[in-house]
Amino acid sequence: MRFLTVRTGLAESIHDVSVVAVDADGTELLRSGDPDRPLFYRSAVKPFQATVALEAGLMLPVEHLAVASASHGGWPAHIAIVRSILGDAGLDESFLRCPPSWPLSQGANDLQVRRGIRSPKRVFHNCSGKHAAMLGACMIQGWPIETYLDPNHPLQRQIVDIVTDATGIRPEPVGVDGCGAPTLRGSVRGLARAFANLSSSERCRPAADAVSRFPALVADNARPDGKLARWWGGPVKVGAEGQIGIGRHGIGVAAKADAGKSEAAVAAVIAAADELGLISDVMVNALEAEAAPPLLGGGKPVGALIRE
Repeated sequence: MRFLTVRTGLAESIHDVSVVAVDADGTELLRSGDPDRPLFYRSAVKPFQATVALEAGLMLPVEHLAVASASHGGWPAHIAIVRSILGDAGLDESFLRCPPSWPLSQGANDLQVRRGIRSPKRVFHNCSGKHAAMLGACMIQGWPIETYLDPNHPLQRQIVDIVTDATGIRPEPVGVDGCGAPTLRGSVRGLARAFANLSSSERCRPAADAVSRFPALVADNARPDGKLARWWGGPVKVGAEGQIGIGRHGIGVAAKADAGKSEAAVAAVIAAADELGLISDVMVNALEAEAAPPLLGGGKPVGALIRE
């Protein structure tokens, strides 16, 4: 799919997006662009990483599981849950190996500044929930916590295995994500198949339900992916560099914007789901601003990101 950034009638930018929809067996239902070009899944596979923590014996309330699967905004609710996951494991935020960061949400960031916080913290990082769950799993299993981000760590090997099962693609060699954790290699097609499985397999049901029920904990309600998740009725998760996976009833849709623009990827999965008849008229109306994000000039709409 191709999207244009149109300002006052002039197309200023072009955004090519690869998108594909598949069922859990990998049968292709829709495609556009190059869904087999290699990519790193980045944060889009966090629900699978959280599932490995559960399978290691970590007990998480559903809200905590949502934050473990999240790229959270760093609001007080998110931070409290991360600290609770760590505390239940007998740890504190000093054990986190994600880098110090300011909250991802500008509103949450401003709140911390008003509270007198003058330096970034590891617990503010949008991946801190994932890291806390990884540490909790290591404590239960007696695995080393100092090296929990090593690609050869037992936890990380199990993550490779579950992502292989979900995507049908061996996700190696791994890279290094922005948070320092291994990031797994695959394709848009692999991500779509992962979300088809996420939305239908018993193995992943706890994480899928948590992500579906609590989009405000996973993505904030202000972000395009969070707004889509409020209406979609299944798991929704973005990854860095303009990618997203969504799933419902054994169908997965994934998109990757070539230039890394997440708004274009969100618009693409909405368009694909609409073509497949997976979105009602009510949802189409509710998601109008996400399907064609408005472009502002002087604080007023003067154009939009539209499909060519």
